[in-house]
Amino acid sequence: MKNWMIATGLLLMISISSIAQQRKMQERPDPETRAKMMTDRMAEQLGLNEEQKAKILAINLENAQKREAKMAEQKAEREARRSQMQDQEKQIMEVLTEEQRQKWVELKETRRNRGPRGGMIEDREEFRKRRGGGGIN
Repeated sequence: MKNWMIATGLLLMISISSIAQQRKMQERPDPETRAKMMTDRMAEQLGLNEEQKAKILAINLENAQKREAKMAEQKAEREARRSQMQDQEKQIMEVLTEEQRQKWVELKETRRNRGPRGGMIEDREEFRKRRGGGGIN
């Protein structure tokens, strides 16, 4: 019983640590920090003098800010598309009967389970087993 509790405690600590690391990895530093880190790395690897370092920092900062703005724009576009799709789905569901709604949900689930080439995921896995496990995913 005591060993079981110790093992459970260890597993709990490991999982909490793992979650904390994942969150830390997901947090992106701001453009200024990224530009400075990149410039410092370049300075160390290339032996840049202070003048070169200042110029490269300006270049890195400008590009990091452009990338940040582009990513924010793309995120806004994704959110707009998601909202539009949800509105469309809501409108469709209002038109369908209960039986048709159930069938529509089943059809969507079937499509969701298809692989990138249109085949069912389960079918591809069975095919790989018969072929010996190799091949393209």
